[in-house]
Amino acid sequence: MRDFLPADKARREGVLAVIRERYRAHGFDEIETPVMEEHARLHAGIGGDNEKLAYNVLKRGLDADAIRAAADDPAALTDLGLRYDLTVPLARFYASNRGQLPSVFRSIQIAPVWRAERPQKGRYRQFVQCDIDIIGDASARAEAELAVATLDTLDALGLEGGSIRINDRRLLDWMLDDFGFGADERPGVLITIDKLDKIGPDGIVAELRERDASASAVDAFDAFLRRPQTLEYNPYGERQIRKALPEGAPDDIVAHLVGIGAAVAAARGVDSPLGDIPLVFDPFLVRGMGYYTGTIFELAHPSVDYSLGGGGRYDGMIGRFLGQDVPAVGFSIGFERIVDLVAGRADAGAEAVVLVHDRDVTEGELLALKAALVRQGSRVRLEHRTKNLKALLERAAADGYSAFATVSAGTTADALEVKPLA
Repeated sequence: MRDFLPADKARREGVLAVIRERYRAHGFDEIETPVMEEHARLHAGIGGDNEKLAYNVLKRGLDADAIRAAADDPAALTDLGLRYDLTVPLARFYASNRGQLPSVFRSIQIAPVWRAERPQKGRYRQFVQCDIDIIGDASARAEAELAVATLDTLDALGLEGGSIRINDRRLLDWMLDDFGFGADERPGVLITIDKLDKIGPDGIVAELRERDASASAVDAFDAFLRRPQTLEYNPYGERQIRKALPEGAPDDIVAHLVGIGAAVAAARGVDSPLGDIPLVFDPFLVRGMGYYTGTIFELAHPSVDYSLGGGGRYDGMIGRFLGQDVPAVGFSIGFERIVDLVAGRADAGAEAVVLVHDRDVTEGELLALKAALVRQGSRVRLEHRTKNLKALLERAAADGYSAFATVSAGTTADALEVKPLA
């Protein structure tokens, strides 16, 4: 968990402002949910490994006897927990407020979440998630809307050239079944397959054999990975998808993925079947959250070798709170990763001025000058002149100020000479 100095905070808020503006432009509405949820909800078996990282909150008013009585059942000591993502709270929010929401609800959630991660570079115990979700639409349009809004947001942040890797958890299940893996083997097999980018086909096959997975299934999977392939380029579409899968892939799932691509192409102005749609089908994209039921995706950018976000369809989650299934799909931008890639955006377009004043300037004069600049749309800070004026101005520049003016007794707003800091 981190502190942020003024310049860092301003940069983060500038990036968040762009994200919010783009999401709202695409018809999403922002909501807010509490930082805590019921312990039982956070540990209902839908959060995957994140449930193990949840911060739990002790019940209030426990005495020593109650704590000793619960020594063999730590869960009995807690009734609340800090949210570890924004999807579980959204499902509860929708189930609680459905009557006041449109039949297809497009939500924005931008807020901190908490996970008891092992501290290391790039992993924080408190971090911001930026989620957009569509609830109530089972069609390919929902995934396409999320993809278009996400790519548009990336462009607006100056990170053009992004793309989205896409797959479907139903295809993964079908493929593993086609190879011959049993249903009880699949969770472990998926964990191994998720490492394909890191350890390659040989490493995957070796690890599957170490797991004692069905030998015939591993052989079939190994043969598929080593099958001869032509090198021609296939843009995103049915040919690319079917070429990447074993023969006989379910037509309805393939059609759903093709429909997403067609809608994204139309929105991005790609009018040719051979045009460059910023989607890439990846049959071995897994994503670890256990609540995904269909389409899954990850956001990629050529400047980095890690994903900048991801999401998927989770049609079964809301039904656990509502008693009936409701289609839902979401996409989360990895804010902490993106903010490090984006140039400073603090108060973009607004002049930020430091008024460096002598000690004999009265408070009334200073505040009158400051008010005059504020009315003109500037951001203004007052600073006493010091012997080391250069250091003072360098600190102001580091804090996001772009100009300064010196003020002596009797200086008027008309006589103020504002100079750039750079």
